[in-house]
Amino acid sequence: METATTIVQLTIATVIFFVWTIRFNRDTNYRGGNAKSMREEFRVYGLPDWALPLVGSTKIALAITLVAGIWIPLPVKTAALFMAALMAGAVFMHLRIRTDHISKAMPAMGMLAMSLFVFAA
Repeated sequence: METATTIVQLTIATVIFFVWTIRFNRDTNYRGGNAKSMREEFRVYGLPDWALPLVGSTKIALAITLVAGIWIPLPVKTAALFMAALMAGAVFMHLRIRTDHISKAMPAMGMLAMSLFVFAA
């Protein structure tokens, strides 16, 4: 179980780093509405401008905690729970866009499930 948890922690962190750095200003099939970047996506959801850096920096910090927690004693379960809360929010935002297909919410749903797995481990 410990190995599976470690793999999931690394997966969550890798996805977060990828989405919030490499894919940040790129179009993906999973962006809400017709958004072409993360900034546009937050606007589609009707979120204030300050929410983008707050959510992004929080997710990056939680991802770092999940990785560092493999080797040093850190509150990994707390980080996983907060990540799950943010992912639940992401799922909710995706589902609010009635014109979007549910498939756009699938990555956030997967991240939510993985975060809950780490929390429960």
